[in-house]
Amino acid sequence: FRFKDSLAEELQSAELVISHAGAGSCLETLEKGKPLIVVINDKLMDNHQLELAKQLHRDGYVLYCNCSTLVETLQSMNLSALKPFPPGQPEKFASFLDKVFGLQ
Repeated sequence: FRFKDSLAEELQSAELVISHAGAGSCLETLEKGKPLIVVINDKLMDNHQLELAKQLHRDGYVLYCNCSTLVETLQSMNLSALKPFPPGQPEKFASFLDKVFGLQ
């Protein structure tokens, strides 16, 4: 897709998502419980996408590759080895902020 306001409908019906490693894209896909292959852009300076992809891979949630290894990744992937992403717990962050600001 070039640009779309929301990919929620496509994510809901997807069996596999191949995406860049933007934090929003990764988290939205993982929260929907969809298997994810993250394709990093290794030409970015200070490549935070690579850091995120590596960590999510180490934790067992995604597969990652770059453009030149995507076909190989698709051919050798084992999606059943991926772990389900745990649901978010925004109340923990809210509680932390309350403590920091002396509201608790």
